[in-house]
Amino acid sequence: MKNEKQHVALVSMLASGLLAIGKFTIGIFTGSIGLISEGIHSCSDFIATAVTWWAVRISDKPADDNHHYGHGKMESMAALFEVALLFGAAGWIAYEAIKRLMGEPHEIIAAPLVIAVLVISIVVDFFRVKALRRVAKKTGSPALEADALHFFSDMLASGVVLIGIVFVTFGFVKADAIAAIVVACFILSAAATLGKRSFDSLVDTAPAGTESKIASLLDNFPEVIAIERTRVRNAGPVLFIELTLAVSRSLPLERVSELKNQITQTLQQHLNHTEITLIAIPRSESSETIATRVRIIAANLDQAIHRLTILQLPNQLTISFDLELDAALSLKQSQGIVDNLETAIRAELGQHVEIDTHIEPIIANWLEGQDVPDNLKQEFEQALYACTADRGDNKISHVRVRETSQGVIVYFDYYLPADMCVDQVHTEVDRVERSIRSGFPHVFRVIGHAESLPLPQRQQIF
Repeated sequence: MKNEKQHVALVSMLASGLLAIGKFTIGIFTGSIGLISEGIHSCSDFIATAVTWWAVRISDKPADDNHHYGHGKMESMAALFEVALLFGAAGWIAYEAIKRLMGEPHEIIAAPLVIAVLVISIVVDFFRVKALRRVAKKTGSPALEADALHFFSDMLASGVVLIGIVFVTFGFVKADAIAAIVVACFILSAAATLGKRSFDSLVDTAPAGTESKIASLLDNFPEVIAIERTRVRNAGPVLFIELTLAVSRSLPLERVSELKNQITQTLQQHLNHTEITLIAIPRSESSETIATRVRIIAANLDQAIHRLTILQLPNQLTISFDLELDAALSLKQSQGIVDNLETAIRAELGQHVEIDTHIEPIIANWLEGQDVPDNLKQEFEQALYACTADRGDNKISHVRVRETSQGVIVYFDYYLPADMCVDQVHTEVDRVERSIRSGFPHVFRVIGHAESLPLPQRQQIF
């Protein structure tokens, strides 16, 4: 892509040079001020395209330690230089044309030759504009886009001069000077358009409509609560976008990362040649429940809570929960953690909130163990069957008993009616767990996994 940009810029530069030489030579030979003005214009084109070719080569260099956003603005600098040349050329052409209109008309000879040169110029400009626009659209290059606009105006201007020469051949001698004035007007118009675009890029003016388009694309992401800041600017062919988005603080970090990737891909699909910096800031939502807010506060402080209970009294909100702490911590150390958590909750929900915290030791989550002998396992199986024998539709399956450094851990699957609610399931499983712990004091944990009836035939054990 880089070589294609440089190639089309180089071809355009060489074409400008050849056209300038041809127009100058034949304009001086024939005495056509219109063609001489076109030669001057093509000379300025040659200088402008040479600068464009140089700027395109520089802008293609990657970002470095001194240019964190790359070298893309060199293309805008080149375009601004081209504007200065265009204004100068337009002024000189207008001056000479007005002087001829006010004085004696200058005789033009060999008009057919002038017409031939202009026709060739128009054809060359047509194919040059087509090539420049194609590559400019493909690469997003403002310098090549400016060149395409420039040479499109050249093509129109040459057409005007051609019409003027035709009128001269029919005796209207001042038509050549009038055509030159029209050429100057075309040049000024192209220079004004190009100048505004280049200046906007250099002063980091946001491209029109880009911010609203970004906002429209972000409407497809319900996780985005608000767009807090949008900053957009061009640097050559690259559109730099900086977004600060408010997202729900209840989102897991993995989902936030995934969301940022999805937004980046969406913007890059709809906005060409972009580099996107996206910052996601957690924000609370009005729809958050008090329970959600308390759990988020605890998670942000890296604390694990469970059995959260919220009690709304007539004039008081009471919150209680179990807080899991390292078993080796002293009471004083634990109290510091509890105070910190309760302070954060009151800062969120109000100082009047009543908070009761029950601390529990964190159960070891990494143990080494082994299966107990079969005779001991059978004892636990019989105990499990015994404590559920009074309910003929309840089934015990997949009993596993492991010995660890903390004590024995018993696992089992407990099949219960499918329509039983969670509260009833928990009560029933907890009843069986307590029965096992009371019958076997050396048991460290009992873990019952609830399944729904009917029990598959392959798993039935009695």
